[in-house]
Amino acid sequence: MLEAGLLGGLAILVYVCSIWLLSLAVRNASIIDIFWGPGFLLASIVYLLASPDGYAGRQVLVVALVAVWSLRLGAHIFVRNAGQGEDFRYQKWRESAPETFWWRSLFQVFLLQGLLCWTISMPLLVAIYSDEPSNLTPWDYLGLATWMVGFGFEAIGDYQLMAFKSDPDSRGRVMDRGLWRYTRHPNYFGEATLWWGYFLIAVSVPWGWLTGFSPTLMTFLLVRVSGAALLERGLKKRRPEYEDYIRRTSGFIPWAPKQEETS
Repeated sequence: MLEAGLLGGLAILVYVCSIWLLSLAVRNASIIDIFWGPGFLLASIVYLLASPDGYAGRQVLVVALVAVWSLRLGAHIFVRNAGQGEDFRYQKWRESAPETFWWRSLFQVFLLQGLLCWTISMPLLVAIYSDEPSNLTPWDYLGLATWMVGFGFEAIGDYQLMAFKSDPDSRGRVMDRGLWRYTRHPNYFGEATLWWGYFLIAVSVPWGWLTGFSPTLMTFLLVRVSGAALLERGLKKRRPEYEDYIRRTSGFIPWAPKQEETS
């Protein structure tokens, strides 16, 4: 398993360095967001090729789930970001250090995301590599069900938000319809949930429970670091209505709006 894991790490290293070179050519570091999801598919394929003795049924399940999730996410971000230019976070870094940004971005953006991708992918490695049990277990089915809930929240949430933004009447307003009535971040909740699904599948194999750090780290990043927390800081400044939205809507885990609980 160590060899498969190292091969996956090497593949991710080459992958993010290649994207970094592309970002220098197009002067847009935020293209890394498009390739975030597909990076896990690359790792999964390498793990699969390096694990010829793994149980095929679980291997197919894991790689298929990663493919569906990662390709949808990459395509969604590509369409969403088309014509938008570089993300404001990277623009600020570029403006603050124009002469050194080219190499600083390699370490602060691309290699960092590559390391996170490799670390978070550990449940995929364990599930793909193990040859026992040689059948799907209740943990696999529970993981699949959890993944389906998460994927549904992420995909539907993204679609609803994109449709909302495309409506001219929505300009300057806060999205509080559909899944967004029950959580301020259905897409982030969905992504965290599906990673708990991958972990539950890994639990079905020996020592798979040790990879619990993966969904924990992903959830922490989505809630406290690069996901909800970062997004909300900007929304509070740009949209006065957002404070009221915060007061009545769950921050992460879907729940009934407060206005409905008191009616």
